[in-house]
Amino acid sequence: MNTRMVEDLRRQRSGSAEILQRTSGEFPIVVPRRAEVRCSSIVLLLLTPYLVLRREYVQKILLAIVILDIPLQLGTHLFYRDADAVFGALAGLSISATTIALLGLYLSWFIQTTGNRISNSRQSMNVNVPLLCYLAFTALSLFVAQDIRLSFFELFLLVQMYLLFLYVANFVRTREEVLFVVSFLLIGCLIESVVVVALAFSDWPSGLWGPIHLRVDAQPHGGWSRIGGTIGSPNEAGAYLSLLLSLAVSLLFSDTPRKCKWLAAGVIGVGGTALILTFSRGAWLSFLAAIALLYVSLWRQNRPSLKIPIVAIAILLISYLPFRNAVEDRLLADDNGSAQSRLPLMNLAFRMISDHPLLGVGSNNFSTVMEGYVTRELQRGFLYTVHNKYLLVWTEVGVGGLLAYLAFLFGVLRKGWACWKSNDPLLAPLALGITAGSLGYMVHQTVDIFHDRAVTQLLWFVAGLLFAVHDILRVQPAALDPFSSIT
Repeated sequence: MNTRMVEDLRRQRSGSAEILQRTSGEFPIVVPRRAEVRCSSIVLLLLTPYLVLRREYVQKILLAIVILDIPLQLGTHLFYRDADAVFGALAGLSISATTIALLGLYLSWFIQTTGNRISNSRQSMNVNVPLLCYLAFTALSLFVAQDIRLSFFELFLLVQMYLLFLYVANFVRTREEVLFVVSFLLIGCLIESVVVVALAFSDWPSGLWGPIHLRVDAQPHGGWSRIGGTIGSPNEAGAYLSLLLSLAVSLLFSDTPRKCKWLAAGVIGVGGTALILTFSRGAWLSFLAAIALLYVSLWRQNRPSLKIPIVAIAILLISYLPFRNAVEDRLLADDNGSAQSRLPLMNLAFRMISDHPLLGVGSNNFSTVMEGYVTRELQRGFLYTVHNKYLLVWTEVGVGGLLAYLAFLFGVLRKGWACWKSNDPLLAPLALGITAGSLGYMVHQTVDIFHDRAVTQLLWFVAGLLFAVHDILRVQPAALDPFSSIT
């Protein structure tokens, strides 16, 4: 017995991987497999991201993070300088929750592609040639930019937004996934609307609240403040709300579950109030244009009951009445030259275009170059990046970039209209709502910059969703979809 115990001790000291059980009374002698346990732990640690990213619910969580990050704007700007931001340039390298979530989504896609030799994905991908051309002209403009650093900031942001469009357009494959995306878009809108309304009725000033930046623009002569919420400027917040309110209204006409329609009604009520509190005239005009297109299209094709539009109008009217005087002042009273100041900036843009018509002055370089074009009227007035997205694109990336950008926008409208013509009871009204909201966006872009992340991310995201809906309708009509019977 003593000899065996000595042998066991020798084996333990020499690192033997055996598990021995010798009887010494009733107590076993166990020698742990330390090397194997350590190796297994390392392998498990390395495989954990692989196993996690293969899960469908993890991909949905990442996509939900991207959607909620549109209003919440969780992130930072590296190499940020106030001197760049003061005249309207993108003043830093945008690293956000969307950046990290996109990395996870594409790693998940890569893992699934390499793990499945027989892929069930579509044979062709929605790459969107106009968007690729727009990115190419933006990249080309770096060679003529006075400040290459600023141009790279915008290019980096646009590449992220294109990857987002590409993912949504190609990996949203079913009606259930479309409803998931739409639901989180409305949840994000509801959260932002509650924040805007809360800020309007409190004394909370602009500033950081944890990782979230709140913006409240107090008016110099008193009255209601203009609320930007967590998105940024009040005009950007208004643009965000106007598009998603159009989507919420369209949801009332679609064959969706009752809980989704209650969510849409809540967004219309609270979001309508929030839209008013931005006091963005461009956003108000955008929303009215979207609603007009939405209901005229519905009336011409289906002649729906007046019950739903009457309820929607009643909700919006209730939201409007408490602020009637403030809205009238915003529309009719003196705006301290805010609207008039846009005309000199447009003239400034045209002078810059005449000198740089082909390649522009460089992406995100309008504020850098404009100093050489300033006239007396601008020296005394409002000097900022031109408040017209189309002129801004033409000025910075040239006529080719403008044509590519317009082709993208009209391609979105064409794709959305084709989805509406499908008469799908679930997807057609949703597509019409996004199309109407995108048209309102296009109207709003004539009087604002539209180059910050929130407004760009929302537009490119819903564009990708429209392309995905078009593919779903092409592959599986509503008559063949088993899910359509339970919505």
